[in-house]
Amino acid sequence: MNSKTGCAAALVLLCLFFAPGDARAQEKDAPKVEVGVQFTSLTMSDGFRGSSSEPGFGGRITYNLTDSVALETQFDFFPDGERFRGSRSGGRIAQGLFGVKAGKRFEKFGVFGKVRPGFTSFSAGREEAILISAAPNFVLDFRPHRETHFATDVGGVLEFYPTRRIVTRFDAGDTIIRYRDTTRTFFDSNGTPQPVPFGSETRHNFQFSAGVGLRF
Repeated sequence: MNSKTGCAAALVLLCLFFAPGDARAQEKDAPKVEVGVQFTSLTMSDGFRGSSSEPGFGGRITYNLTDSVALETQFDFFPDGERFRGSRSGGRIAQGLFGVKAGKRFEKFGVFGKVRPGFTSFSAGREEAILISAAPNFVLDFRPHRETHFATDVGGVLEFYPTRRIVTRFDAGDTIIRYRDTTRTFFDSNGTPQPVPFGSETRHNFQFSAGVGLRF
């Protein structure tokens, strides 16, 4: 877990333990369903090319089982496929998360932790090299292929309730992506294909989101 994720988690825990004891609790019949939209940023790292933040947007549906526990699903899309291309990730990113949010809700704000497994999909997660010509000029055509990997979002949520029907929300957490085994083909100077295996690995990526929603 990187330092940004650790700071976010520590902030959530502090809010949970040191929130004013006499704060008036949120009404017991708080709306059950929330539908929201958000802007999000996913900071991805690659051992060869450093890191870059991908801006995106998405939507979220939350079902409040109680004032403290909720089920939710969120989908995000990151359209700028040229901003970051790593050895295992590249192109436009689609993300789907499904999980649980739990914490404490007060009259005007709420503090929660979240665990949401799901997937992260890259439109150019793997590039296939096609040999067009070896002589007299060495020419390759690179064709992108979509790769989808298991992901888990772990972090904290801070909500504000300006009215009974409106919620503003800020998320900070670690998007953990588990990359599968794969093999990529490279060509040597003679035009001979050389398959190179890439083993499975786990990478941690800081993600921040800010949004607004309606409660029904």
